[in-house]
Amino acid sequence: MTRPTSGSLRATTTTLSSLDKVQPFQNADEAWFWTMAALVARRDGARIVSGRGLVSRPCEPDDVVKCLDRLYRQRRIEIAHARIMRIWGERGTAPDPTSPRERGDYRLWREAMERLEWPLRMKGIVAGPVGAPEPGEVVPFRAG
Repeated sequence: MTRPTSGSLRATTTTLSSLDKVQPFQNADEAWFWTMAALVARRDGARIVSGRGLVSRPCEPDDVVKCLDRLYRQRRIEIAHARIMRIWGERGTAPDPTSPRERGDYRLWREAMERLEWPLRMKGIVAGPVGAPEPGEVVPFRAG
């Protein structure tokens, strides 16, 4: 059995200590805009390399897409939601609820972001308490 050299131990320690600097997203909107920016860059020929950004994130863009795909397969998000997420995600901004032309898009956007928030929070991609119930989830009431 070979023992690791001190150089390889140092590399392992550096990798593990960098996990402390990982910064989760504040909400699903922020995670989605980051994901779309990465996907657009990839489509345009950029190579996505983990840990090379200004801020270290707790996931890869594909992890967010996988959460969206799972919601779609569970029929919690429809193709209309995904279409609005793609259009506005590429624009880098959410639809404006005060604009009459964007109200329908905004409704679909909010529904999609609210449904995406919980799985992203459970995976540690979005900051916040993990133990909190999902919006709309039935929680038993204990009479005191």
